[in-house]
Amino acid sequence: MEVRIGTSGWRYRHWRGVFYPEGLPTREWLNYYAGYFDTVEVNATFYGTVKEETLRQWAEETPEGFLFAVKAHRYITHIKRLRGVDEALSRFYASLEPLYPKLGVILFQFPPSLRYDPDLLEEFLRILPRDFPVAIEIRHRSFHREAFLDQLRRYGVALCVSDTAGRYPSLLWAVTANFSYIRLHGSRVLYRSSYTDEELDFWARRIEELSVKRVYVYFDNDALGWAPENALRLRKRLGLPARSLPPEALKILQGRPLD
Repeated sequence: MEVRIGTSGWRYRHWRGVFYPEGLPTREWLNYYAGYFDTVEVNATFYGTVKEETLRQWAEETPEGFLFAVKAHRYITHIKRLRGVDEALSRFYASLEPLYPKLGVILFQFPPSLRYDPDLLEEFLRILPRDFPVAIEIRHRSFHREAFLDQLRRYGVALCVSDTAGRYPSLLWAVTANFSYIRLHGSRVLYRSSYTDEELDFWARRIEELSVKRVYVYFDNDALGWAPENALRLRKRLGLPARSLPPEALKILQGRPLD
């Protein structure tokens, strides 16, 4: 089983000092990030179309074998709410073409107000392009049923395992594809909490128990800068190569609250 661990996004100015060296220009951040991790989740594509030259630059700046996970545009999931999205899907996938050589997974995050509608979901899954693996993140309890999981299995779509500090009823464990996708937003306070050693041990055990070909894990607890540090600690627990953060960065992090 191949396990890839990274963070959700990398362009955070408040990561200066706790991950990026103080004097490192922002244009060099992705290359620096790729020296620690072999994957990253892109959130910018959820809010707008990223320029073709920018995507091409990302692909060129990262080493061979590096993979991007890309979050689908909110027009598809939050505005159209999966209805009549044939053209929108085509445009979105076409906009990612410069990233294709290093595109790992496309994530569709459903809005918290979107309830399970088997017919709507079936139509959406039917028209999804099959060019790249797809994961779906749910945020409504109505999806907690076997019929939903069966639909995902029939189309080979992964259920995103999402830890949201209890805000959304989305922590549902099920293997529905030949890969798994995990998003760790914070265990106690959304986007802020640092994962404790005990919590990381829990996630390491769950990952090791999965019977899939590949696992993607992204830490989204970026607000206080814990995401890179937590990701590196989880890599170590799983026996993956993991560089250590500079002592000065660890010192700053140790002075920050855990929540």
